[in-house]
Amino acid sequence: MVSDQDAVRALLKKEKIATLPELKQALGTSATMTVFRKLKAVGYRTSYSHRGKYYTLADIPRFDQQGLWSYRNVWFSRDGNLLETTQRFVEEAVAGLTASELQGVLSVEVKEPLLQLHRRKRVDREQIEGTYVYFSRQSSVGRQQRLQRRTPPTALEIGDAGVQAESSPELKAAIILFYGLLDEQQRRLYAGLEAHKLGHGGDRKVAEFLGLDPHTVARGRQELFTRQVQQQSVRKKGAGRRSTEKKRPT
Repeated sequence: MVSDQDAVRALLKKEKIATLPELKQALGTSATMTVFRKLKAVGYRTSYSHRGKYYTLADIPRFDQQGLWSYRNVWFSRDGNLLETTQRFVEEAVAGLTASELQGVLSVEVKEPLLQLHRRKRVDREQIEGTYVYFSRQSSVGRQQRLQRRTPPTALEIGDAGVQAESSPELKAAIILFYGLLDEQQRRLYAGLEAHKLGHGGDRKVAEFLGLDPHTVARGRQELFTRQVQQQSVRKKGAGRRSTEKKRPT
């Protein structure tokens, strides 16, 4: 006879994620507490997206280097809920984060959790050029984040190219050609780097120039400056010049 715990585990192993009504149906019960007792017994995680309505087994998610995992556009975090996830990303950000920047990384609306964290004095907030930027409350970390946020860009490759492209189509074509040679991750990171150089509004400017979603640019910048980058081998195994056999002196 299949136990209730086995029924829950079997459903989540098959479907990966499930809602409370789906779990109730699998258990043949209408009692919410019964479902949660079974979930607790098998070990579970709750999504931070979709208002936490999805559940999965604790050992199913394969979190990326940012501690995030998604399935069917439902997002889970190693931190659990959205509030804790939001605070961690603010703490780890090189130059603090705006709501739009963090939304681009987490793929959910984050204005409310950021406001809650600020009200509870768990993060600092400062208005810079008309936009609220959230920083760590740890004095040394927050000070460094503010310094990075206010540091003027040292180069404006994309910005300059965008201005010059109208009179120099060849320059724009060259940049687009180079961009097209990159893989998906490299494109995102390159766009994020150039957006950081431009400072406030850089995500939008780079997105318009390269034909990207601003959220993609924001995610690339966040991945790059939190060093959450998946290392990849540029040269495939076996590629390159073949080694020559050393000859013994005769």
